[in-house]
Amino acid sequence: MPNIKSAIKRAQTSEAKRKINNANKSRVNTARSAFADVIATGDAAANAEAFKAFSSAVDKAAKQGVISENAAARRKARAYKKIAPKA
Repeated sequence: MPNIKSAIKRAQTSEAKRKINNANKSRVNTARSAFADVIATGDAAANAEAFKAFSSAVDKAAKQGVISENAAARRKARAYKKIAPKA
């Protein structure tokens, strides 16, 4: 446990930020799981809605700095490939 006042404050803020980051990561992973479940059904309308929810969760996590912008773009691109019409 830190003894210096500023170190105590920093430990508290770090713990609070860690909880927020874990919640956001969990939200993204939950949306990803829901998206994967919907893809298994094969319903195009449901796929689009689930992709929209997943994309929103990823964008929010990137906006808050939980994941990088490039990671967000990569995850959305991979997800879209799974529902894109086959050419």
